Amino acid sequence: MFSRTEAFFATLYLFTLTLSTAPISAAELPARQPIQEVRATGGMVVSDSEIASRVGRDVLADGGNAVDAAVATAFALAVTWPEAGNIGGGGFMMIHPGAGRAPICVDYRETAPLAATENMFATDNNRHKCKAVGVPGTVRGLALAHQQFGKLHWKRLVTPAAELAEQGFAVNPWLAHSTNDLLDDASVQARKRFAELRRVYGHPDGRAWQVGDTMVLPDLAKTLRLIAEEGADAFYQGQIADQLVAQMRQGNGLITKEDLAVYQAKLREPIRGTYRDYELIGPPPPSSGGVCVIEAMNILEPFKLREQPRYGSRNMHLITEAMRRVFCDRARYLADPDFVGIPPQLTTKPYAAELASKIVLEHATRSDALAPEIALAPESPDTTHFSVIDRDGMAVSNTYTLEASWGSRIVVTGAGFVLNNEMGDFNWERGVTNRAGQIGTVPNLIQPGKRMLSSQSPFIVARDGKAFLVTGSPGGRTIINTVLGSLLNVLEFEMTLAEAIDAPRMHHQWFPDELRFEGAKSDEHAAAVEQLRALGHTVLHRDRQGSAHSIQVDPETGQFIGVADWRRGGAAVGADSQATGRK
Repeated sequence: MFSRTEAFFATLYLFTLTLSTAPISAAELPARQPIQEVRATGGMVVSDSEIASRVGRDVLADGGNAVDAAVATAFALAVTWPEAGNIGGGGFMMIHPGAGRAPICVDYRETAPLAATENMFATDNNRHKCKAVGVPGTVRGLALAHQQFGKLHWKRLVTPAAELAEQGFAVNPWLAHSTNDLLDDASVQARKRFAELRRVYGHPDGRAWQVGDTMVLPDLAKTLRLIAEEGADAFYQGQIADQLVAQMRQGNGLITKEDLAVYQAKLREPIRGTYRDYELIGPPPPSSGGVCVIEAMNILEPFKLREQPRYGSRNMHLITEAMRRVFCDRARYLADPDFVGIPPQLTTKPYAAELASKIVLEHATRSDALAPEIALAPESPDTTHFSVIDRDGMAVSNTYTLEASWGSRIVVTGAGFVLNNEMGDFNWERGVTNRAGQIGTVPNLIQPGKRMLSSQSPFIVARDGKAFLVTGSPGGRTIINTVLGSLLNVLEFEMTLAEAIDAPRMHHQWFPDELRFEGAKSDEHAAAVEQLRALGHTVLHRDRQGSAHSIQVDPETGQFIGVADWRRGGAAVGADSQATGRK
């Protein structure tokens, strides 16, 4: 049931929908909305879809825990946020169980098919074909999390998503934009391999989607009903597996019944570090997020950033230099730990101190000077994150993806779901690392059964053994720096969560050697930007970076504060909400 305040905002939203009769432009993102902050005492879910957040909230209200709510939210996002919410992709779920139990990471990253080879993209590098699809991990991962921690019956958690797909749901501005933008693409309109995508996600009347339209996905509903009734085996061994493999045969993809049957999600020890009085808990390889964020936080901690303005040139210079160094290490060392040894020192304080000692305050470091052993060739992002916490303090930070927006754009015929194109996250050309950002280092080359390196960074910050902050973001390689900035904003600069999420973001990934900054065109930051350029940084503007839907526990009241990031819409929905509003 809605609280009175929630009911008011729902009525206002529906009234707004009735005023919109024009199609949403595929060229323009929906207008910025005020940042949303919600407080509640019985739990919180924050995701890219208000509908999915409410599905998770209802699970909490029914006595489910944070993992139950996360599973239900993830399946609902596969319906209501199809550009990244998925059952045809993979990701990482960080779980802080509370009650003295150790945090854990559920790794459900996709794997390379058993027939994959290192040079398989040498003559055809198209990322929108069946060959680019990795073995999906989402359904196995959600099932493993539920098996380990869930309270409610599996069917209870999957059924709401099936009902949404079956009965239909209201199209919001972000879904209208995303779907229209996809269907406007000339290749999607022309290519035979995208016929099922056009059939499933095109408007029945052949027009553009409008805000307030109802989207119905009957094939996906049948798929979800099978998963609800039969569990994950329906996807990996049953009828759905047969449909997926048939799609591979039709499109010359590599995934076989054997690939699906042998796929396993894995429980892994998180990467853990400290920052002041806080414990940082992030995903381990094959995600690079945990290592890179903690390495950067270690580099920056001794500089006492809070003694200078958050967006002063000194602090932005130091943060950029830390970003540059961790992304260099990412290219050097990180990959699937089942195939590659990961140096243990990367997240230690002494190693960070060594890196920090080489940062020069008077000028920017040249990126090519950081790794002379990596030969540089001549010159020649889409995910979704949600956060959950329950009344007992169990916290879940989940990031999962199809890789690019709408993944491979291949919809499994008759099954209604979109397949990933995660094979693009491997390094495709051995030795080809260039200034444009292509990486060709050995650790992340393609091998059969290997998990491709990820930038996903679902993080949980704990204090005194209890979850304090749950955060993460979509955005490809920018994910790491979005999360880094959010953590610094709260832990170092002591911003409120709403201020921390609203603040402008920056990104440097070693190569290309440039700093992208959301505030680069702002008069407020003009002086700092000019000073950075004088130090030798190439500073460029970025419109929007990431979408850090986050939850914080108020240390004074114990309330859960949920903040939905304006950059991609979405909603924070609390159980037993005390107040809801926009700031």
